[in-house]
Amino acid sequence: QVQLMESGGGSVQAGKSLRLSCSTSGYTPSSVCMAWFRQAPGKEREGIAAIETGGRRSTKYADSVKERFTISHDRRAGATYLNMNRPEPEDTAMYYCALDTSGGVCSLGRGVYNYWGQGTQVTVSS
Repeated sequence: QVQLMESGGGSVQAGKSLRLSCSTSGYTPSSVCMAWFRQAPGKEREGIAAIETGGRRSTKYADSVKERFTISHDRRAGATYLNMNRPEPEDTAMYYCALDTSGGVCSLGRGVYNYWGQGTQVTVSS
């Protein structure tokens, strides 16, 4: 059974870095897409970062986090990370990691992701 579990969320002041982790169990393919999504109260869930876990480890970012957040993957550890640099109050949301096992091009669209974690809350204060 595939399971994803996020950790590392919490409260942080604007400008202070935070790192989220997503551990994956029950699935060890050669290459899949891992992504981070977030959902703020009253808003839709949006994809913010995605990474291909094999090959060139290509990445994709939403404009809202580009140049501030970095996604990475450690295949040996079976973990995917989101380094949040210079977070802003607008980054406050529930953060979810997701897995797309289709083998296609990594996307920020939620429809292709077939496994999800339970989420971890991030609150950024000014």
